[in-house]
Amino acid sequence: MPSPKEQIRLRRKSSIRKRVHGTTERPRLSVFRSAKHIYAQVIDDSTSATLVASSSLIKELASESEKTKRELAELVGSAIAKACLAKGITKVVFDRNGYIYHGRVKALADGARAGGLDF
Repeated sequence: MPSPKEQIRLRRKSSIRKRVHGTTERPRLSVFRSAKHIYAQVIDDSTSATLVASSSLIKELASESEKTKRELAELVGSAIAKACLAKGITKVVFDRNGYIYHGRVKALADGARAGGLDF
């Protein structure tokens, strides 16, 4: 059974997912945040396929252990943007997955925007 805080996030998530849907032209950029790491996926919901994924666990970012979690989130955002541009994806729909748009989630979004993604 999830904690009460997690239940609130999951309720917010289901409310968001009713409206946010990724297509082939504009896939969904989904964010997951754990206590130590942050993960991002670009998903095409029409085919249920993950097109691009990145996280703070990939080799290039895991070596930057002296960075704060917020700085790592920004690097993950720029890494996902670089991978998306390599696949020809320029526009995405941002899915904050029920998390408040603040801190690491906002840093990831800012890093993705700075990397060239449009949302």
